[in-house]
Amino acid sequence: MSLFHLRPARSTDAGKVGGILTEFVAETDWMPKLHTGAEDIRFAGHMIDRGWVTVAVQNDTICGFSARDGVEVNCLYIASNTRGQGCGRALLDAMKTQSDTLDLWTFQANQPAQKFYQKHDFTEVERTDGATTDEKLPDIRYSWQKQRSAQ
Repeated sequence: MSLFHLRPARSTDAGKVGGILTEFVAETDWMPKLHTGAEDIRFAGHMIDRGWVTVAVQNDTICGFSARDGVEVNCLYIASNTRGQGCGRALLDAMKTQSDTLDLWTFQANQPAQKFYQKHDFTEVERTDGATTDEKLPDIRYSWQKQRSAQ
């Protein structure tokens, strides 16, 4: 049983969702600081308006979120005080029930994310030098596919 309640994000969640993004960038030495907190909130609001965002709530507090557009996982971020407690897994498991395939990108410098996705059956598909990303950081594309049961 999950300790987290998952629900679709509401427009009033944009501040907390954007704050989780801002927190990650602020505490990650290798991540360039390209956006203000206000821009992160605006970006969160844009994803929420598109219906992409699911939030994980614990004790009436948003502690993580995922954003998915079809099979593309655009974001999966967890508040620092909640990491390692199953929030990311709950969000990822929910996405896996909604799609037979998931694809995502993570930065090569983000070792914890790589370990997390590999642990949850994602396979590396390609690496880039990051030339086409806003951050200009080398990245990795991962893919997951639902296992077909033997008949």
